[in-house]
Amino acid sequence: MLSKDQRHKRIQEIIASESIATQAELVGRLREGGVNVTQATVSRDINELRLVRLPVGKGRHRYSLAQVGHHDNVLGELTQLFQSFVTDVDRGENVLVIRTADGHATGVALLLDRLRRDDIVGTIAGEDTIFVVARTVQDGETLMEELNELMLG
Repeated sequence: MLSKDQRHKRIQEIIASESIATQAELVGRLREGGVNVTQATVSRDINELRLVRLPVGKGRHRYSLAQVGHHDNVLGELTQLFQSFVTDVDRGENVLVIRTADGHATGVALLLDRLRRDDIVGTIAGEDTIFVVARTVQDGETLMEELNELMLG
């Protein structure tokens, strides 16, 4: 039985060398390698490793480690993800709700977190929904305008 760190390392090796599009595929590859895991465990691992699903063409995607560096790179990548996968941005007071295509919320939330903006208190991501807590109602209004601009290009 592998430790969690060893399992994470194995997942990183698999996604670095193969095109894995779904959690089920990843579970299958791990099991083929002798690692007995459930899809729920792999789902948690994907969130903890902050894996993102990137488009590879013809409607297909693959898991990848989020590659982020400088603020400009983060903003550029965030813009690309918003235009490709974000379907709606809504707001209630200082809480924003961002809807994405299935499986893309975690990657978008990671990049929002990496912006390290003072007006964003934090994010919580599921499969297709992100909650963003803005510091104030005014920050929420401004942030919603900026995110809508990212989404619409």
